[in-house]
Amino acid sequence: MKYQNDNFYIEKVLKGDSSAYANLVNKHKDMVFTIVHRIVRNREDAEEIAQDVFLKVFQSLNSFKYKSKFSTWLYRIAYNTAISKTRKKYLETSLIDNEIINNFTIDEITQNINELNKEEQKIYIQSAINKLPENENVIITLFYQNENSVDEISEITGLSKSNVKVKLHRIRKKLYSELQHLFEIKVNELV
Repeated sequence: MKYQNDNFYIEKVLKGDSSAYANLVNKHKDMVFTIVHRIVRNREDAEEIAQDVFLKVFQSLNSFKYKSKFSTWLYRIAYNTAISKTRKKYLETSLIDNEIINNFTIDEITQNINELNKEEQKIYIQSAINKLPENENVIITLFYQNENSVDEISEITGLSKSNVKVKLHRIRKKLYSELQHLFEIKVNELV
């Protein structure tokens, strides 16, 4: 389905046509779910939180100021809601060790990843992304999957633009390191 500009639906909802909100939900539900799921790492919790997000947004739609894109405002609410829920419920994560970040070359990783077929590449990259802490996982997803700009990510997460750039750089290094580790495991299994 081809959607209108978000502001078109917002105006309709604000004028009393609450059914127009379904179009906003349908248009953005996948990315809201992705953001929330990357933080809470549990499908059922993510579905529940995503519903809460859309309810919050609907109830406060009249406070949307049009200073940023609607999607940026929506994703910030999703991000904050998911972070708030995780503070209440501690989730265990497996962090990538910062000490091994410098023990690789990007050329080696690029060569290894290019030797894989597209499906294997997706599996390895997703596995590496899943090992990132929630906040880093969300930042990299917003930047690469949703193609948000550094400015938009800054607005969504509340981080400064320079902090977002630094985090993206560090996250990329962690991903390269984790990919190198995964390739070493694969080689050891074959030997």
